[in-house]
Amino acid sequence: MQQINLSTMLTESRNPNSEEIDSYSTLEMLQIINREDQKVALAVEKELSNIAKAVDAISLAFSNQGRLIYVGAGTSGRLGILDASECPPTYGTPTEQVIGLIAGGQPAIFKAVENAEDNPKLVVNDLKNINFSSNDILVGIAASGRTPYVIGGMQYAKSIQATVISLCCNPKAPMINLADIAITPIVGAEVITGSSRMKAGTAQKLVLNMLTTASMIKIGKVYSNLMVDVEATNAKLIERQISIVMQATDCSREKAIVTLAESNRHCKTAILMILSGLNAKQARNKLKKEHGFIRQALLHKS
Repeated sequence: MQQINLSTMLTESRNPNSEEIDSYSTLEMLQIINREDQKVALAVEKELSNIAKAVDAISLAFSNQGRLIYVGAGTSGRLGILDASECPPTYGTPTEQVIGLIAGGQPAIFKAVENAEDNPKLVVNDLKNINFSSNDILVGIAASGRTPYVIGGMQYAKSIQATVISLCCNPKAPMINLADIAITPIVGAEVITGSSRMKAGTAQKLVLNMLTTASMIKIGKVYSNLMVDVEATNAKLIERQISIVMQATDCSREKAIVTLAESNRHCKTAILMILSGLNAKQARNKLKKEHGFIRQALLHKS
């Protein structure tokens, strides 16, 4: 069995602020956790320039029909899958545009699969199964920064000249040296030693939110601060479409409903129709010409 030196990992160190947590009242326990959690956003803030580089790379890949692939194990893998699964309902993206891969496959989403994260060969098969290519972006996610499954994915991506991004919480992690862009929020020791689903997991979630949100903005999926590519796949989202059209155009509910029907429930088309006076066909063609950006379509009316 491979020996792992936990003493070199900041995420595995002992937190002096919580050494007596098992003797405190419930409220005192929660106050300690809350104080530690407040450090997470500040750690992420220090990585904004690297996150911006990652967003620029991801949005460029999207514009060239590339994909964003998350690779992780355990909590990190689940966070990648969570972020990927939210993109289609939020931004109307194809399910294959953002994909999360987890060591151990689908069963590992719900229950730990023993030893899966220690096998770097498994991830190569997983990437080949989705036809991973040099047009795609790979984001390796691991709090420790040394998970073999993740490192194997990063190495394979590098071998085919794909852009590789690392997201980890240890400053001297092996993953960092493999990455074209390294995002390393240093959140420090966890409240419960080694429980990196806590501060490290929170930091990862914040960064993943930024990666997809900012990338979607940059490819025209957002107008103002409205998610204008939302697909109406259930009652809540139908109502959300109506609300978004009303907020974007300051029109009546009745006008929003009628225009959405005329646009075949395509939110961006409906918004452009109301703001420009174009009919549905004209608005669709205009959006296509402007690569889906409502703001540019309004600026370039001819």
